[in-house]
Amino acid sequence: MTLFERFKESLTKTSKNLATQMDKLFGFYDAVDDEFFEELEEILILADLGFETTDSVLTELRNEVYERMLSEPSQVKPLLEEILISKISSDKKLDLENPPKIILIIGVNGAGKTTSIGKLTHLLKSHGHHVLLAAADTFRAAAIDQLGIWAERAGVDMIRHKEGSDPASVIYDGIQAAKSRNVDVLICDSAGRLHNKKNLMMELGKISKIIHREYKEEDIMTLLVLDATTGQNALIQANLFKEYAEIDGLILTKLDGSSKGGFVFAIKDQLDLPVYFMTLGEQLEDIAVFDPEYFVKGIFERNGQ
Repeated sequence: MTLFERFKESLTKTSKNLATQMDKLFGFYDAVDDEFFEELEEILILADLGFETTDSVLTELRNEVYERMLSEPSQVKPLLEEILISKISSDKKLDLENPPKIILIIGVNGAGKTTSIGKLTHLLKSHGHHVLLAAADTFRAAAIDQLGIWAERAGVDMIRHKEGSDPASVIYDGIQAAKSRNVDVLICDSAGRLHNKKNLMMELGKISKIIHREYKEEDIMTLLVLDATTGQNALIQANLFKEYAEIDGLILTKLDGSSKGGFVFAIKDQLDLPVYFMTLGEQLEDIAVFDPEYFVKGIFERNGQ
């Protein structure tokens, strides 16, 4: 089974929920009327798109149905897919052939930051890049050692200080090491202590100041890691982190356990944050560039058929 086949299989929880309800909707109604749209609205909200995004999708859908003079429910389904794909599409990408010089990874503890760093490191290495890690999540017990295991698995070096050290100092030393060793990409871990927003703001502020002092804007990227299984809670996390960091995009983790893939639409629609990568499993290879069309068809169609 290829990686993309595994991703398609991993989306079956969302797919079963959404596709089954869609089948009932499009099979029950003979006309595209107000009742049809009301039931579609309920389905999309339950799929975790959220109220605002669902309203935006249905407004666009109603306008298109009217302009194209569609009357058959069967004609609406491909149009809905088209709108959903456009909602999570973006021109912003991480160019794997010419990546940024420094990538800061942020996210709450438990979201999958450490494993995402390991997988992204492996992906960049597979494209011929020299990668270095900086272990700046210095407050969480064993976080440094966990990242060290992934660094070893990926075959790269890691800059580390003792537990409890200043995260900004780790980043600074990582930057100096990256420059002296002619490293292509420095990937930096960070603490995810949302329960203390003041500390988070101060830490990210210090880290950002150092990074922007050492690199040009176009050489910097910040990626937020979100756990797909948390649904709309991920939107809350994204909002909080966006207060303190200039986020470029998302890494979506744990898709193999998610039945709430719809929140991706809400995050893109409300915060304009595109998904760059999606991950599942515990292997270094379990990461892929996010494909909006693939994602929509994966959760929209029963068993991906």
